Amino acid sequence: MGGGFFEGGNVTPTAEFNIYVDPQAADVVLKSGIPIVMMPLDVTHKALTTAKRTQAFRALGTRVGTATAEMLEFFERFDEEKYGTDGGPLHDPCVIAYLLKPDLFKGRNCNVSVETASELTMGMTVIDWWGVTKRPKNAMVMRDIDHHAFFALLVERLGRLN
Repeated sequence: MGGGFFEGGNVTPTAEFNIYVDPQAADVVLKSGIPIVMMPLDVTHKALTTAKRTQAFRALGTRVGTATAEMLEFFERFDEEKYGTDGGPLHDPCVIAYLLKPDLFKGRNCNVSVETASELTMGMTVIDWWGVTKRPKNAMVMRDIDHHAFFALLVERLGRLN
């Protein structure tokens, strides 16, 4: 989980937190040649914890469901104010959901570079979505999520816990 393109950044106008805190490391990983699936803000901002979704966790009637609902209610008020959305985005759970059900996500292979030198755009993920640079594609960049199925998966999996 890291980066952003169409959404920009969440810690600077151009950089997402996970990339911003160590852009040199992100650059090394993206140049490594290993298979990479990138979950940028562009997809995680579509996984919003609406009041109805938060209630579904509470309706589990378990300690886990109640604790999840309470945490989401606490954090989403800040995200709603910041982003002007109904609910806050769930970033890291998108990674786990991808590992469990990759078909919930859609994206494309792109070249992704990280800005490591500019004071103005340090940590920006430069995603060549349209292939204009002709650089080798080094990451599967996710852009869409079946958010209804994503939350159904979360409720189902958390429902297995007490």
